[in-house]
Amino acid sequence: MGKPSSAINFYKVSRSLLFKMDIILQSNQQSFAARLKLLTSDSVKDTLSNIRHGVEREALRINPNGGLAQTPHQAALGSALTHEYITTDFSESLLEFITPPEASIEKTIGQLTDVHKFVSANIGEERLWSMSMPCFIESGDAIPIANYGSSNVGKMKSLYRVGLKNRYGSMMQAISGVHFNFSLPKEFWQAWFTEQNQAMSKDNISAAYFAMIRNYRRFCWIIPYLYGASPALCGSFIRGKKTTFEFTRLGKGTCYLPYATSLRMSDLGYTNSAQSSLNICYNHLDTYIDSLRKAISLPSAEYQQFEGKKDGEYQQLSSNVLQIENELYSPIRPKQPTRSLEKPTDALEDRGVEYIEVRALDVDPFSAVGIHANQFYFLDVFLVYCLVTPSAFFSDDLYQETEVNLKTVVSRGREPNLTLVREGESVNMQQWALTLFDDMQSIALLLDEANQTTLYSEALAIEKQKILEPSLTPSARLLESLLQDDKDNGTLGLQLAESYKEYFAKVNYRSMTEQDLHLHATESKKRQKAIEESDTESFDEFLADYFLTLREFA
Repeated sequence: MGKPSSAINFYKVSRSLLFKMDIILQSNQQSFAARLKLLTSDSVKDTLSNIRHGVEREALRINPNGGLAQTPHQAALGSALTHEYITTDFSESLLEFITPPEASIEKTIGQLTDVHKFVSANIGEERLWSMSMPCFIESGDAIPIANYGSSNVGKMKSLYRVGLKNRYGSMMQAISGVHFNFSLPKEFWQAWFTEQNQAMSKDNISAAYFAMIRNYRRFCWIIPYLYGASPALCGSFIRGKKTTFEFTRLGKGTCYLPYATSLRMSDLGYTNSAQSSLNICYNHLDTYIDSLRKAISLPSAEYQQFEGKKDGEYQQLSSNVLQIENELYSPIRPKQPTRSLEKPTDALEDRGVEYIEVRALDVDPFSAVGIHANQFYFLDVFLVYCLVTPSAFFSDDLYQETEVNLKTVVSRGREPNLTLVREGESVNMQQWALTLFDDMQSIALLLDEANQTTLYSEALAIEKQKILEPSLTPSARLLESLLQDDKDNGTLGLQLAESYKEYFAKVNYRSMTEQDLHLHATESKKRQKAIEESDTESFDEFLADYFLTLREFA
């Protein structure tokens, strides 16, 4: 990647020193039992009824024959630049549905259903693709890049996507996923730190979220095992690609791995091996911000081929390792809502971590909205467990273990007697998973009590059965449905898309009305027009100003 030796030395020295210092600090770290006891105090436990969630679900628009829709983002859906609930991701054909943070899981599912119903009714005969891996696509050139209008910020969003196309190809960007946003309420942090005789502060909250993130990365191999639903893909996706996987073929053009859980999360999908040398630090907020900013400022010999303009048009935002922060592929991100034109790292530095974004979820093909309510309950248990469990700081070796384990499970997760690595030792995956479930039981019971329900324990029991019976996992169920009829991935995907089209036509609106969503679309167009009319500088000047603050990190 052309990283200067000085940058390599910086990462190695800074991470080494931090790790040695942190080992000393962690020698007095509370045990899991002690931290769990803090959680059981009434002042803390009572706040667990106000955990907030948001969902971002991506879905390709397809034609009735199962091919990728080539139509622009429908005007009836509003502005993809400014709509609160409906936008596009990489492509005009790749929709993204967003729900705001809510404490009620039922309300979030209702909002997600309403948006899907509205979209389905306003895209004519097109359907929503129901899988993470794309439908049949003739070539990357058949994937239209998203258009956000004539404003400078809209042009910047489109140019970022042009850069992604040049760097990684369009096919990878046509993959869909589900992002699960999770935040603990302010009253939780107040009670949590009071119980430990600490002050609630931006720094302490951020440190606690980063501890959760480290544990998530340690255990996140369990997410693609439980929820991975992409063991197969259309052969068009890998046409002309070099891959180390030895695929088995079925139907007319489907490729699969017999024990895979999530090819979306493999090296074929939404990962980037070129970023593996970045050494993004998850031990502290400030080192995370610093390492991410350096990646945005670090020149790349590989991407210099796209530097400057071609035929009068830019080919990427910059020729550095990352164009912007969002280009960093990670199964989880610390997040702080950004203001207009504010960079994510600036928001984190100024206001700390407000929520985390879980990014390792495949679209659930067996759900009309791509995610089940049961996943919310389980993920709440899992993430609170990640918070309560003592979280050692990462050395380079411990961090690499998390990467290796995740790659192992996405390609071979249902393989009998599969082993992973835990602190340098080989461990049976199933036994490790069962140990985690035993430890999470107490968290589930606490959440049940705080919310006056049994749904958290029930969710844990449902997911535990997948550990005991791999055939119950979505990846196994999907593969079995293909194999039993020698059916193509595309055929099954189209059948599901058609059934969900019918479902949304019949289901009632739950949280919003059709009139509400028409109004949102109209207002979003007005906001886009206002942004376009307010521009006073050229696009060249706009880009120069945006990246000006990053030059000090170069």
